Amino acid sequence: MDIRAHVSMVFHLDKCIGCHTCSVACKNIWTDRKGTEYMWWNNVETKPGTGYPTQWEDQEKYKGGWALGEDGRIHLRLHDRTNGLSNIFYNPALPTIDDYYEPWTYDYENLFNAPEGDDQPTARAVSMITGKPMDNIEAGPNWDDDLGGSPVYAANDVNLNKLTEEEREQLAEIERVVFFYLPRICNHCLNPGCVAACPAGAIYKRGEDGIVLISQEKCRAWRMCISGCPYKKTYFNWSSGKSEKCILCVPRLESGQPPACFHSCVGRIRYLGVLLYDADMIEKSTSVPDSELVAAQRAMIMDPFDPAIIAAAKQNKISDAMIAAAQNSPVYKFVKKWQIALPLHAEFRTLPMLYYVPPMLPILAKTKDGNYDIEGLDREGLPAMLGSLEKARMPIKYMASLFSAGNVEEVEAAYRKLIAVRIFKRAQKVKDYQQAEVDAALAAGKTNPEEVEAIFRLTSLPTYEERFVVPPLGRESAVEAWENPLERKTEAGFGVRNKIAKRKF
Repeated sequence: MDIRAHVSMVFHLDKCIGCHTCSVACKNIWTDRKGTEYMWWNNVETKPGTGYPTQWEDQEKYKGGWALGEDGRIHLRLHDRTNGLSNIFYNPALPTIDDYYEPWTYDYENLFNAPEGDDQPTARAVSMITGKPMDNIEAGPNWDDDLGGSPVYAANDVNLNKLTEEEREQLAEIERVVFFYLPRICNHCLNPGCVAACPAGAIYKRGEDGIVLISQEKCRAWRMCISGCPYKKTYFNWSSGKSEKCILCVPRLESGQPPACFHSCVGRIRYLGVLLYDADMIEKSTSVPDSELVAAQRAMIMDPFDPAIIAAAKQNKISDAMIAAAQNSPVYKFVKKWQIALPLHAEFRTLPMLYYVPPMLPILAKTKDGNYDIEGLDREGLPAMLGSLEKARMPIKYMASLFSAGNVEEVEAAYRKLIAVRIFKRAQKVKDYQQAEVDAALAAGKTNPEEVEAIFRLTSLPTYEERFVVPPLGRESAVEAWENPLERKTEAGFGVRNKIAKRKF
């Protein structure tokens, strides 16, 4: 047993309002430089939809992540060592700028300083890469924003391939049109494809917290990391000639603050904490059939209150403060204790450490005489207005394709528990459900009133400290490295001894 600590995240999709505040916060801090114009380390997609870059989920096209071989072991989809060497100067699976979008600005100079004339001056779109005017703008980082449910974009969503022809046609009916938002950042995976694909060894995971970073000194611009990442969250800076990616705002974490996209989130959908996991189980957890991937990943997460786990963690030099952060982690509750948060595309076998609570799906109804008809819905053991899965507009198979590698039972179990929370609280506040219906919902969700109340509190009424349990990350060591050289320098006679103010962490 090799117990390690990992900074992990949960996004509660039922609370995301698609405002893109997270994306703008990240953009302003990290990717407002030359060469990063097209990069969105944090982006918000509308699903069903093609996403950013276009159809990033199609690994037949992009060859990202891992695949389970006939020998029972996982292999990079992109290449093996021999093919990697032969294709090192040519990567056929590399996304092009058209797969993202060509970033543009506007010729405001002409708009403001155009000579007087009979026509209204305009600000033409200008490419931020070539500097030349762009006649047609055909894509953007959120081009299908709020249009994901429309046939134009939804038809190209690769997750719809798991549906039957009848289900695909039903989604195009006006009564069934539905969409939801999917914010994405780097998942900081336990088994990252980008790390394995890099020929220069420039990408690495920090041992103390699992955050995946790219050494700008070692990067040689081979760009295999971009193809190796199935989520397409590694980017190439065409100006510097280096790859870049989300660093989970390490400087903020090391000063006790959550990442900028977490801090700025208007819907408060984001949670951050620490998970303790058994590194010896990584290979086994990635080598199981698709239907078992979610359960295998969940089994890797260890109980931070178990004395044996605590002893093993301390043997690996994990501090008491880090263990305490794991015990208070909201991520542990959502993922392991309540089992309502699921990994995005577990079939990529990278063991992503960003989990999603799936959104509650609106109920299918028909229009009758110009009115919204709900009387025809069968209760089927649960109040229909609050989420009968059989009557949901979005097929459960679509959600399973996103969050459980196609395992419908895993998604249904999460939804049953979420439905139980909603029915239980509505019975308390609105009092429009009988106790028998509440009991049926609790039984279907395999939960109890105490757990339901805890889920409700952490979902709807969490404090700042409950959402973000930021671990210490060895900041005291960083402060020592910063202070001691100055202390030694002044003691050696280079002027009056400096009084260094103690920083509060």
